[in-house]
Amino acid sequence: MSQQNFETIRLAIEDSGVARLTLHRPDMHNALNPTMFAELSAAIALIEDDPKVRVVVLSGAGESFCAGGDFRWQMSQRDQNRAERIKSGRPLAEILYKLNALTKPLIGRINGQAYGGGTGMIAVCDVAIAVDTAKIALTEVRLGLVPATISPYVAAKMGESYSRRVFLNAKPMSAGEAQRYGLVHEVVPADKLDAAIEAEIDLFLSCAPGAIAMTKKLIDYVVTHDYTDNLIYTVDRLADFWETDEAKEGMQSFFDKRKPSWYRRYGK
Repeated sequence: MSQQNFETIRLAIEDSGVARLTLHRPDMHNALNPTMFAELSAAIALIEDDPKVRVVVLSGAGESFCAGGDFRWQMSQRDQNRAERIKSGRPLAEILYKLNALTKPLIGRINGQAYGGGTGMIAVCDVAIAVDTAKIALTEVRLGLVPATISPYVAAKMGESYSRRVFLNAKPMSAGEAQRYGLVHEVVPADKLDAAIEAEIDLFLSCAPGAIAMTKKLIDYVVTHDYTDNLIYTVDRLADFWETDEAKEGMQSFFDKRKPSWYRRYGK
């Protein structure tokens, strides 16, 4: 296993192909600040460039997942001019974009409370599993702000109706409500969280990594295009993948009644 220790995050890449990316400001409930944005960007690049990484688990250190933007950092924007505010606001938008576009599947291990930008971090996860005690909220309007950079991802997950339900009044969500609203996929007791995460890891490790990466792009494309565009795009992608080594291996392993070469079980 290799580890990268930053100031505000931790990155551990296990021999199994699992990368564990942990927000690590437990004394500040893992609040986001410029240092964390820079370190997250570096960690994402390392993950993308490492062919051994098959799946990523995103979590928080301590009792919280992510409390959103650090208030000291947010207050510093009060006295900035417009150009400086735009510059200050861009890093979170870029981190969410990079996590959302990550070619490796991203599992959110939501170990505690998540507010504001932390809710955005949940929204970019391909699978999000939360402890049943987690409290989640978009608190911006209560502070006279707007959930601007996180809104594309949270609204895409929750849809317009539920986004209005919680964006406009900062309504706190229980983990169960977040699941009903589509933000979280599964809710478990704290002592079952790691087992639930490992079950998801096993699912991803049984699938072809190249096919997963292409399927993430496929989903992104088909939900934003009409049927005519999708007909052309999807048929082209199917033709492309029949030419890949993964497709050949997957079909041959089926006929040979064996596991494909990429198949593995976590910890085994």
